[in-house]
Amino acid sequence: MPETNFDLVVIGAGPGGYHAAIRGAQLGLKTAVVEKDDGTGIAGIGGVCLNWGCIPSKSLLKNAELVNTLSNAADWGISFDNFSADISKAIDRSRKVSGQLVQGVSYLLKQNKVEVFRGAASLTSATTVSIDDGTTLTAKNIVLSTGARPRSLPGLEIDGEKIITSRQALETRVAPKAIGIIGGGAIGVEFAYFFRAYGAEVTIFEMLPHLVPTEDEDVSVELERAFKKQGIKFVTSARVSGAEERGDGMVIKYHANGEDSEFECDKVLLGVGVQPNTDGLGLESAGVSLDGRGFIEIDDRMQTSAPGVYAVGDVTGKMLLAHVAFAQGVVAAEAIAGRDPEPLDYTNMPRAVYCEPQVAGVGLTETQAREQGYEVEIGKVPWRAVGKAIAGGHIDGFTKIISDKSSGDILGAALVGPDVTEFLAEISAVKMLEGTPREIGQTVHAHPTLSEGIKEAALDTYGEAIHWI
Repeated sequence: MPETNFDLVVIGAGPGGYHAAIRGAQLGLKTAVVEKDDGTGIAGIGGVCLNWGCIPSKSLLKNAELVNTLSNAADWGISFDNFSADISKAIDRSRKVSGQLVQGVSYLLKQNKVEVFRGAASLTSATTVSIDDGTTLTAKNIVLSTGARPRSLPGLEIDGEKIITSRQALETRVAPKAIGIIGGGAIGVEFAYFFRAYGAEVTIFEMLPHLVPTEDEDVSVELERAFKKQGIKFVTSARVSGAEERGDGMVIKYHANGEDSEFECDKVLLGVGVQPNTDGLGLESAGVSLDGRGFIEIDDRMQTSAPGVYAVGDVTGKMLLAHVAFAQGVVAAEAIAGRDPEPLDYTNMPRAVYCEPQVAGVGLTETQAREQGYEVEIGKVPWRAVGKAIAGGHIDGFTKIISDKSSGDILGAALVGPDVTEFLAEISAVKMLEGTPREIGQTVHAHPTLSEGIKEAALDTYGEAIHWI
């Protein structure tokens, strides 16, 4: 008989869950994880991120990047006949990548002596967990990490065939001739880039005035410019009323620019709207409260309204990002182990979008900084001023650093361009240490590297950029 008494039981082995479990084990807690894997795409070791989200989608985006490069091979002095791109092979590769990482997380759990139970779990009290195979676990502490899943919208009922989510998009083995994407956030623009690379006619419908509307407006405008060059269409300030079948295809009905219009397509990808996976968890039995949107309420230590019960990741509704779940999982484990973890600052969580050009941000946008009363200084340099970017053929976009004029502190950064998601760590670290653009500007950056764009933007704050006027 396996052990059933634990210091910590984690329900859900997604990003937040496996971080909580491994960190708890590192701190000496006897730890177990309960994970169901029913093939729906909302379960499995590694959660949505590793199985049907972050990882497989980034694999597909790398394929799209290569397809676009090879489609313009003449620019690189390369010629060949009968070029073709097989989207099904890209899907196969993405599944292999996902599987490799899932195995890696399973190995880490095993090496950290975390007991893994398979099945659907529910709370019968704040200290007991029932698994649908009849096993009951007793725990001094419980972490809920059950995530969230896409939800239908009025007039846009997900059927998995004509109206799909990112889950089905990750298994699409034949590129649609035309696809309408509802939502111009990260999911929408990433799949727009992917499907366009494989020849689909793509139109994005975004309710707000710009694509990636939560990012700095300058970034949105630059991404829109780049998408136009790629042939990706978009309608902003659009109100989609629904979609209906017509013949073998679909018709999206929307209102924009003062008139009603229609868009005919093969498929509709719904890239907005999620619901927390709280159904069937037995939260009432443990006294766990939900907020007005149905997400689990937590405090700075990730504790819920029930003593000894914590929640991390998308089920909390804080920020639906895997790395936020990572951090929440660590905080929960350290709090349970009696440590005093620093509260998470959600404003300073890095934001990354992996279309081409990539989009990255941290901290406040320029608009947010001004609205909060800061007198801001801006350092901004385009990638066409950076030698490595020109050599690599990626000159669209810029680096922008926003700082407080009175203190010099960095308030935020907004980037769009080649591999800009990789540069968030440098800016985030300096910002966390209450540094200024001056420190970044005085730091010698290797030449030629793309990171020189960060240095130049920092120096531009003071009118001291060398490669840009």
